[in-house]
Amino acid sequence: MPIRRLTRAAFKSMPWKNGGGEMAEITVFPPGAGLDEFGWRLSMARVAADGPFSNFAGIDRTLTVLDGAGFRLTVDGVEHLLTPASAPLRFAGDVPASAALLAGPVTDLNVMTRRGAFRHEVHRMALEISQYIVISGGFGFLLCMSGCFESLGTDDIISLAADDCLIAEDEAVTLLAREPASAILVSIFPA
Repeated sequence: MPIRRLTRAAFKSMPWKNGGGEMAEITVFPPGAGLDEFGWRLSMARVAADGPFSNFAGIDRTLTVLDGAGFRLTVDGVEHLLTPASAPLRFAGDVPASAALLAGPVTDLNVMTRRGAFRHEVHRMALEISQYIVISGGFGFLLCMSGCFESLGTDDIISLAADDCLIAEDEAVTLLAREPASAILVSIFPA
């Protein structure tokens, strides 16, 4: 599959599993899979009120706060503070989880993989000018939070600015920061 560049406007809007809000689905495997059949899934959600998270049996999740003040996420009775500066938080999707907003709405990135079939890694990155990010093997996703990136060594040059993302499936791509930049890097592999 070719390397693709997407903007947030291209994400598919759909309701949360528990009906408590809406999310923007970025991509899902297999394509078109519903909320109970996917092998892996990436989405963004706008959390506008305190409340419980949807239960996803057999799923591992990682949440990363993208904007807003953040929230306190209680997972299986343990409280975690998530802000735009905190590391991504990984937890089982089939344990009770609920969020309490710190101050107003929050947008988060949600990565889910089916336990035993896939595994994932999520990293928040800050790069100086001329630093590289390499995406290789499996499924790779990069969300540009600030600054800009340019692909190197591909047939067509792909440029990413804030809120753009790059998806690479089973292809390697090197991205160069053209100015100081920040990004979220997601890698998904077979278990």
